[in-house]
Amino acid sequence: MLEALIFVVFPFCMLFAAISDMVSMKIANRVPLLLLGAFFVVAPLTGMDWATFGLHLAAGAAVLVVTFGLFAIGGMGGGDAKLMAATAVWMGMTISLAQYLVASAFFGGMLTLAILAFRSSALSVYTSRNMFLRHFANTTGGIPYGIALGIGGLLTYPDSPLMQWALARLSS
Repeated sequence: MLEALIFVVFPFCMLFAAISDMVSMKIANRVPLLLLGAFFVVAPLTGMDWATFGLHLAAGAAVLVVTFGLFAIGGMGGGDAKLMAATAVWMGMTISLAQYLVASAFFGGMLTLAILAFRSSALSVYTSRNMFLRHFANTTGGIPYGIALGIGGLLTYPDSPLMQWALARLSS
């Protein structure tokens, strides 16, 4: 049962955040709250010691400080900042966190370039009323960065400490 939570909760939240940001340009507070709540339930049950638990929380706090600084200067949305911090809690102070940040930045850059190219194309006029593409076509809107965060999270999660623990439990 514990392994199932580890296999399902994080990927579901990443996918939900990406789709929700694409459709509404918002990441609901319930997504990072669910990630944090599930972490607080799962981590002690895996036998994680207090020092490691504290490092996971410190990773989330560090990412939250940086991302809310970016939010304060208009460089990032608040939902994106909260999602990144909650994701950092799951990754901990490990190489997985660095991989997540790099992957999310890479996919965010690619997404931004693609959306800017799309907005300057004739196709954006025809898709401006489409439920999934309207935010991509809106030249005054931002970039739904939750898509990049979701992709980065899904790609790097298999190497995260909790996922490695769950895979080791299944293979033994």
